[in-house]
Amino acid sequence: MNHLDLPRFHQAAGTIRLPGSKSISNRILLLSALAAGTTEIKALLASDDTQVMLEALSALGVNWIRHAGTDDYRIDGSGGVFPVKQAELFLGNAGTAFRSLTAACALAGGDYVLKGVPRMHERPIGDLVDAVRQLGAQISYLGVEGFPPLKLAPAQLQDNAAVTVKGSVSSQYLTGILLAAPLLGREVTVRVEGELISKPYVEITLNLMRRFGVEVAREGWQRFTVPAATYRSPGEIEVEGDASSASYFLAAGAIGHGPVRVEGVGRNSIQGDVRFAEALARMGAEIGFGPNWIESRRGCSDRLEGITLDCNHIPDAAMTLAVVALFANGPTMLANIASWRVKETDRIAAMATELRKLGATVEEGADFIRITPPRQLTPNAAIDTYDDHRVAMCFALVAVGGVPVRINDPGCVAKTFPNFFDEFLRVCQ
Repeated sequence: MNHLDLPRFHQAAGTIRLPGSKSISNRILLLSALAAGTTEIKALLASDDTQVMLEALSALGVNWIRHAGTDDYRIDGSGGVFPVKQAELFLGNAGTAFRSLTAACALAGGDYVLKGVPRMHERPIGDLVDAVRQLGAQISYLGVEGFPPLKLAPAQLQDNAAVTVKGSVSSQYLTGILLAAPLLGREVTVRVEGELISKPYVEITLNLMRRFGVEVAREGWQRFTVPAATYRSPGEIEVEGDASSASYFLAAGAIGHGPVRVEGVGRNSIQGDVRFAEALARMGAEIGFGPNWIESRRGCSDRLEGITLDCNHIPDAAMTLAVVALFANGPTMLANIASWRVKETDRIAAMATELRKLGATVEEGADFIRITPPRQLTPNAAIDTYDDHRVAMCFALVAVGGVPVRINDPGCVAKTFPNFFDEFLRVCQ
């Protein structure tokens, strides 16, 4: 197996320019494809997940070009009508692409098959399918009921202008419905059943829909009204840096004395994961904010402090806290993380298994993980990454705490941050 051996480092310091946000990139790509007009996208994330979205849009007849030598793209919008009415889309393990394209293609009037890698076929999608069917979508399962792959036929649109979607498994279901609703050409009311998790990701969706000309009204987090409007290109739009990716470097500054500054996100960010910095501050790190940057460094104490945190607002960045907990006094409890179970891998189980290799005592539940650090971490642990980019990036932080570690299959970071380890090594000393 390919692996990367990281030696013990004694400090992390420097400045990192973040890659574009995956969540923002794939939303902007779909909105640009559905909009009337041409959109110039600046600083799109170059990764496996955005590549499968681009390839899917090509298969649907959407024209795009990448400007030579840049991460800037031009997308020719389809005006809400995909030109190709029969296609098979391979979407890898990209949840943002699979969920949003399921809803959009289900209402696009064509025959489509959506599939992915084996792990994608283990990630539930039944709640989204049930919701889109309320609008007349014709969707059938090609494998296990409730899971991809899917076969989509032209919708038999109903007069029904209201749809209910469950919010407790993934906010991407609601995002998919909201993004696709303008394709119906009439006002649509979306009701959320149960507690909506990962609310900041829905905020990203609403913000970007607004920039493409569709203003969604909402009553709390239970009711959303999408007007009878069509998407219009804003002309030019820039992807801000990835706040989830920022978490690894901010954590490195807190563990490895710092300072480490990330550029591309700051107090003006539309991403909820910037609040990861608040969690680090609670653990004892010193945090600084600018309009487009965040900086972290070790606080006055030699060690950080364990915390208890409801992580509904930072579900992805919370994984980084699980490793930071190894360098804290006392246990750290991360709660409201049930969505970890249905990500690229079962992240609660994966994190518990790998943290124990380092000597931690770990308690896991359906929606929480509790980490008690050992007196001394086990050196040279071989960390399995489960083809999950975030597992690989999280555990690199062990080396910043002065403990050598092996990362198996480091190439899995290509899903969102292909040159992560190059950038990580650049700030480690």
